[in-house]
Amino acid sequence: MKKILIVFGTRPEAIKMAPVVRALQQCSDKFETKICSTGQHRQMLEQVMSFFGITADFELNVMSSNQSLSDITCKVLKGLENVFKIWKPDIVLVQGDTTTVMAGALASFYHKIKVGHVEAGLRTGDIYSPWPEEMNRLLATRMATIHFAPTVTSRDNLLREGIASESVHVTGNTVIDALFDAIKIIDKDVVMTAKFEQKFSFLDVSKRMILITGHRRENFGSGFQQICNAIVKLAERDDIQMVYPVHMNPNVHNPVTDVLGGCRNVVLLEPQDYPSFIYLMRRSHLILTDSGGVQEEAPSLGKPVVVMRDTTERPEAVAAGTVVLAGAMYENIIHYVSKLLDDTKYFEQMSKASNPYGDGKSCDRIVSLLQTL
Repeated sequence: MKKILIVFGTRPEAIKMAPVVRALQQCSDKFETKICSTGQHRQMLEQVMSFFGITADFELNVMSSNQSLSDITCKVLKGLENVFKIWKPDIVLVQGDTTTVMAGALASFYHKIKVGHVEAGLRTGDIYSPWPEEMNRLLATRMATIHFAPTVTSRDNLLREGIASESVHVTGNTVIDALFDAIKIIDKDVVMTAKFEQKFSFLDVSKRMILITGHRRENFGSGFQQICNAIVKLAERDDIQMVYPVHMNPNVHNPVTDVLGGCRNVVLLEPQDYPSFIYLMRRSHLILTDSGGVQEEAPSLGKPVVVMRDTTERPEAVAAGTVVLAGAMYENIIHYVSKLLDDTKYFEQMSKASNPYGDGKSCDRIVSLLQTL
């Protein structure tokens, strides 16, 4: 029986690993599965784990106020070293491109433990955009034993970098598995649905709702200033309502609340738990974001996405026509959002484009491949 340790530390990682946990636990005759939470983003992480019924076997509790990337890296390395003394797995699974992923892969390498990288092969070609994520995934690639690429493009990126073809497998993206699982849970729970309708009773059904998220480090400073100024300008329209769950990081929260607090047609919310965010995505007309995960989820819900980044490691969505890159630039954000609001044909083209990120069966493929290691 193979021993699998799943390591994650942020909300997006937990969302994308939740269906992997479920799939592995359903194969308890083949795998002994344990979960390690680094707690890189503790509060937001716990919400997801509770929703999906996940309990961590090991808690590293690395989060601290104003933590630096070096702080996180050191704490994860030492924390996993202690975990491996208690329970040494055959394979460590990490997901994506956070500092937890990079440090988790490095800790495993130091202990000669195989690493499986879920969502492998995403690239922008610029190590500072997104920062530090691009470098995190490059480093994780070099330490991984098996690479679960979400798309053919991601696979090709890895092959161009000299990764052995027999170690690279196209599985689709587990975020689609997670989204479908979550929608089933929500739609079956009438009490939860009623709570959402009450919680978000401020939504004006006579207006088209634009959902906004933003948290990327490369947008800190002038980037968020331009984003907020664009939102203020767009909010002059009377036919839209903009809803913005604001990230807790002071580099995001402070400029957003300073500029947008009290702005007409803009509702600022606390960060939302995963099921609440899905409810808002489903209610939205379009989404304005710098999030990678939202670029993957929204097309399955038929929601066009305007991405507030200059580059994306998800070019498949751009090619498929489900997202458009605006950067953190005042003029571009206003242009693309206005076009989606005013050009019906353009909106329909984006909203009806097919999702390039999978069919909701990625986890089954990953589990089958793990049996071959």
